[in-house]
Amino acid sequence: MALSGMRGLSVFISDIRNCQNKEQERLRVDKELGNIRTRFKNEKGLTPYEKKKYVWKMLYIFMLGYDVDFGHMEAVSLISAPKYPEKQVGYIVTSCLLNENHDFLRLAINTVRNDIIGRNETFQCLALTLVGNIGGREFSESLAPDVQKLLMSSSCRPLVRKKAALCLLRLYRKNPDVVNVDGWSDRMAQLLDERDLGVLTSSMSLLVSLVSNNHEAYWSCLPKCVKILERLARNQDVPQEYTYYGIPSPWLQVKTMRALQYFPTVEDPNTRRSLFEVLQRILMGTDVVKNVNKNNASHAVLFEALALVMHLDAEKEMMSQCVALLGKFIAVREPNIRYLGLENMTRMLMVTDVQDIIKRHQAQIITSLKDPDISIRRRALDLLYGMCDVSNAKDIVEELLQYLSTADFAMREELSLKAAILAEKFAPDLSWYVDVILQLIDKAGDFVSDDIWFRVVQFVTNNEDLQPYAALKAREYLDKHAIHETMVKVSAYILGEYGHLLARRPGCSPKEIFCIIHEKLPTVSTSTIPILLSTYAKILMHTQPPDKELQSQIWAIFSKYESCIDAEIQQRAVEYHALSMKGAALMDILAEMPKFPERQSSLIRKAEDAEADTAEQSAIKLRAQQQTSNALVVTDQCPANGTQAVNPLGLVKVPSMSNAERSNAQQGATHANGALTVVDPQLLSTPSPDLLGDLLGPLAIEGPPGTGPQIESRMASDLEGGANADALAIAPVEEQTQTVQPIGNIAERFRALCLKDSGVLYEDPYIQIGIKAEWRAHHGRLVLFLGNKNIAPLSSVQALILPPSHLNMELSLVPETIPPRAQVQCPLEVINLKPSRDLAVLDFSYKFGTHVVDAKLRLPAVFNKTAVEAARSGQRCKTYATGEMANLFISFRMMVCPGLDPNTNNLVASTTFYSESTRAMLCLVRIETDPADRTQLRMTVASGDPTLTFELKEFIKEQLVYIPVPSRAPNPGPPPNPTPQALPTSPNPSPPSAVSDPGALLAGTVGEMNNTMHGLGWRE
Repeated sequence: MALSGMRGLSVFISDIRNCQNKEQERLRVDKELGNIRTRFKNEKGLTPYEKKKYVWKMLYIFMLGYDVDFGHMEAVSLISAPKYPEKQVGYIVTSCLLNENHDFLRLAINTVRNDIIGRNETFQCLALTLVGNIGGREFSESLAPDVQKLLMSSSCRPLVRKKAALCLLRLYRKNPDVVNVDGWSDRMAQLLDERDLGVLTSSMSLLVSLVSNNHEAYWSCLPKCVKILERLARNQDVPQEYTYYGIPSPWLQVKTMRALQYFPTVEDPNTRRSLFEVLQRILMGTDVVKNVNKNNASHAVLFEALALVMHLDAEKEMMSQCVALLGKFIAVREPNIRYLGLENMTRMLMVTDVQDIIKRHQAQIITSLKDPDISIRRRALDLLYGMCDVSNAKDIVEELLQYLSTADFAMREELSLKAAILAEKFAPDLSWYVDVILQLIDKAGDFVSDDIWFRVVQFVTNNEDLQPYAALKAREYLDKHAIHETMVKVSAYILGEYGHLLARRPGCSPKEIFCIIHEKLPTVSTSTIPILLSTYAKILMHTQPPDKELQSQIWAIFSKYESCIDAEIQQRAVEYHALSMKGAALMDILAEMPKFPERQSSLIRKAEDAEADTAEQSAIKLRAQQQTSNALVVTDQCPANGTQAVNPLGLVKVPSMSNAERSNAQQGATHANGALTVVDPQLLSTPSPDLLGDLLGPLAIEGPPGTGPQIESRMASDLEGGANADALAIAPVEEQTQTVQPIGNIAERFRALCLKDSGVLYEDPYIQIGIKAEWRAHHGRLVLFLGNKNIAPLSSVQALILPPSHLNMELSLVPETIPPRAQVQCPLEVINLKPSRDLAVLDFSYKFGTHVVDAKLRLPAVFNKTAVEAARSGQRCKTYATGEMANLFISFRMMVCPGLDPNTNNLVASTTFYSESTRAMLCLVRIETDPADRTQLRMTVASGDPTLTFELKEFIKEQLVYIPVPSRAPNPGPPPNPTPQALPTSPNPSPPSAVSDPGALLAGTVGEMNNTMHGLGWRE
């Protein structure tokens, strides 16, 4: 930048540098901006020199961090100046002040194009630099053909062609359509024959971007890339200016090996042999030297070569050589090299048959845990976690437990989690696992998550042989003077359930166990007191014959907490006090907790914290993470005891799941709403990263539903516009063709969310949208979880809520970009104004690479969400004659009221509906059935509001027709003759059945009516 002769600019810079404080600088800048603005208003009197000077001042002010919101037109106008000094200023200032979406750039497109196709190479370089920095979609559509011609031109100097390649790379990233795949594969191969290393390096950057999106079209480039590596490895025809500390063009070597990693394999044996010779030469020729710059360059090439070796699945001998080389690096003094050695050895764990070789360096890796650099300690921890198996689990876990006492606080939580997972996965026996977890809680209680002690409780509960040992160890830890509150929780739980197994041991009588636990009560928080109260109730129950003194002590504690301000503590104290008066019945009421069902550990889903991906990460990792996730995700498979893997384990805690879900779990039914999903056992043994499992954690997220005959039949049905309603689940905008297909049945996902408050709304290979809802009266809060499943960001993200007239909805700001492997939570506030069944629609769109996805998704803010949820009472549905139908209405948040109708074949349900217009409005529903005639039923709906009555009736009708039914053979017999009083019958009614269950009657009736409304009689 030649500023000689611009005295005014030099004086201004000098004044800025001489300012004593920030306030003086701001005043001087404001004065200068006012002067520039005044001069620009009289632009006709400005000479080219003055305009250039003032634009330079604007750029300097902008570089100081001040906003420059004027003068952009003057900067752009300088681009069309005929002389180089003014044109240079225009290009530089425009590149700095404007972005690709600025309107003024459109005015410069023609001028920039004229400079590109002109004969002046200097002007060509200026124009290409501008486009390469801020070129957007409009530039790509207008200038891409000219830039391509310039790149392929043999008459242009290498300097111009090099800039043209980088400029085309920018345009391709903004608009991939500018590069025609069919025509460019041959052109790209021609560019790789270029002898000038500058043009070749820029062209290789372009190739990396092209093959990352479509490697199939560029197979002809693969052997040429290998030849380039051979040329560089042998240092043939490499100019001195491209040799960096004796290494021939390390940047080109790295880019070439990066491009090769996007090809699945090297099929030609000669090419493969040549490539492995080059890689062998790189591995043998790299060593640690004192020169830092040479180390950086050589190791950049080496580690890219290691990534390529892993990608090509080389012979075991070469893999062993790679591990041995990395073993040298983790033993040197230079921390950067040690870090890279540990990181790449962790990557080597992905390759089979090298784990045993890596284990030889276990002692050195454990030593790295004590390194002063925390980043090295983290990499050593990751490597130890990855290389652990049954053979070395004890040694590694013991080392981790020893290191836990001296580890940094920033690492203790991750360290505790990984030690717990390793102990669970590779425990030689369960007693060792209990020892490890209790030691973990004892040494790092503040950093042990609840999931860890939940898990040990599950193991102890499910293994009877382990229960006496666990109870004894818990008793020993309680003898310590000061223990962590988490240890009090787990010890109290285990001793409450299984302390009676130690009754014959000295010091383990019920009274002694009560006393030692009660000593900890003053030191714990209110969240632990409910667990201790449950333990006291269990001890009282197991004390046979009753100990009057112990009984009075525990009753006094219950009486004390009956007036506690905390609702949970107060409720437990009152209930336990009342239950303890039941005498012998207490044994049945407080019976031992049943076994937990086998399920995927919640700890394993938290195994590794996702690290930010950088541009320097190997392409093999990039390709692996871009694959579509087929991971197993937890569904609503309801455990027998009703607890969830991540819920606190109260001793007699009422299950939080709905009665309908519990009943369905016991019956083993497969429901259309996705509440129960049959999971392929092969998926359980195939771990794969699943984003939403990490995002939503405790939410019960359903996996992609199967496409069985029932789903196909339901999708084919056309019930009063039901097909059109399903079509609204996802609809493309305008005429755009969706190349990205959703995973699973969108309509089924929506239907499932109508009956529960959390789950997956939409999923495709790039994003997963989950919902968690909470409803109180007519107010609701939905949280949308937008999870990016890939390491590339999702751009142009937009979410627009299209609410119906009866809902007032407000969505928080949705970011335009979702970072890689990240989650975005978007709260949505909902207020129900009046009764209506109209649905809100989420208009959601995003862009991933070349794919633009636009979907309209129905939101589960449906009619029954603002009704009182009957399941909150914790009352299990009894075995009525109408059991299945009762459970169905409970899923609608309606309370089944037995005994109100003297006819046992009828069912009466009630609910309280909330809205701003109706406030709290009681609604009653009666279903009348006739076991002798399975072709009809009658429903009566009543409420204090006519609109509410009609909407509730229609809602129940819509839900009833979606009851899943097993496919059955058509009835060969003639239909029965309807009576004059009967409601209209279906065309193919089923014969009478011996089963008198109206729930089965309803399911059979709906299935036989082929999803039509003619077989149901409705009365308001």
